[in-house]
Amino acid sequence: MLNHYVEPENRISDKEKTELKRTLVESVQRELDETAPGSPAEYQAAVRKLISKYYSEVQDQYPLTKYELTQVFSEVQDDITGFGPIQPLLADPEISEIMVYGPEQVYIERNGKLEDTQIKFKDSDHIMRIITRILSPLGRRVDQETLMADARLPDGSRVNIAIPPVSVDGPSLTIRKFLESKLTIQQSIKLGTITEHMAEFLEACVAARLNILITGNTSSGKTTLLNILAGSIPNEERIITIEDAAELNLNQKYVVRMETRMPNVDGIGGVTTRDLVRNSLRMRPDRIIVGEVRSGEALDMLQAMNTGHDGSMTTLHANSPRDAISRLETMAMMAGLEMPLMALRTQIAAAIDLIVHMERLSDGARKVVRVTEVPRMEGDIVTLSDIFKFDQTGVSSSGKVLGEMEPTGLRPIFTPRLEATGHKLRGEIFGA
Repeated sequence: MLNHYVEPENRISDKEKTELKRTLVESVQRELDETAPGSPAEYQAAVRKLISKYYSEVQDQYPLTKYELTQVFSEVQDDITGFGPIQPLLADPEISEIMVYGPEQVYIERNGKLEDTQIKFKDSDHIMRIITRILSPLGRRVDQETLMADARLPDGSRVNIAIPPVSVDGPSLTIRKFLESKLTIQQSIKLGTITEHMAEFLEACVAARLNILITGNTSSGKTTLLNILAGSIPNEERIITIEDAAELNLNQKYVVRMETRMPNVDGIGGVTTRDLVRNSLRMRPDRIIVGEVRSGEALDMLQAMNTGHDGSMTTLHANSPRDAISRLETMAMMAGLEMPLMALRTQIAAAIDLIVHMERLSDGARKVVRVTEVPRMEGDIVTLSDIFKFDQTGVSSSGKVLGEMEPTGLRPIFTPRLEATGHKLRGEIFGA
């Protein structure tokens, strides 16, 4: 790191350490602006060399122990080539979300719970430098004309950015990390997300090509469950996946992954979920998997489900299965077609076979709390029938939510479809 390093007798203060880091960052960036190396590897090596060079010039003024030297050099490197103070959080596999709101507030989500960190940015300009570093390689920007942005990091992590004046107390940066580890259905059973009986039932529903809607609130585990269920689709089927940010990780042979694209700074070149759903119908799909429906693409998805594309799956934000039906109606109306509400509800009842509703409980656990059949229309109402339901019985002294996921005793109307694919489910699965 430095030639002829000698451990100092005196320690410098935290304020002096901050001054040193700022001096090194400014000096290195100034030289890089004049002669920027080519490849990322060359850039990283040049930064390390320059940090060492400029520290040697101020070493007597800012003496550091070997531990402090390693820490400062790492932080300066992260500030110049990475994402500054939050770079270590991105490298921590246990952290699922990173949230920055102004220079003083940096917190994370770990195991479904929010935690404060001791990390701070120097000021709002420091956050804006990191935001620029995130967006520039992606051809995006935020400024006084474009106050918000969504983006995806090269590793698949999703980023949302908002800056003042819409973000009142400073720039807001939220990173939902892409977790490479793929959860299996057996691991979900061990975690208590679903029960063995539910797993057997849901796998049979996927094999029988039922259309499944996965619902829940933010960060309840909808995409993870979608990935698990889609993973049990037979290998010989052609699957088209459509997402805002490619998160699904399927191992089947015939998978086509499609991703939306935001418009460029001039407002052109955007590709929406609705565009991709329409296009997928021309791609000879056996199954269409949409990461999340939010708008008019809901109508295209319903029409696809009703025209021979059985076994399709998607997710949406909703507080309950009943709320999901209402939201589907609202989103389908956003397609702009003058369709009577009754006709729309008839399409929903004919298209959706099963709603799997998830919640993130007060103890941070993610759990399927209802599995609900959509059997038919009665009058002008889409009827719902719970097959499994979570019954919360209390909360332990440690804050853990207590309860059991129990079958309601009802067999779904689509049972013959399950049996036709060789899945003769035992009566005990349904509480008999």
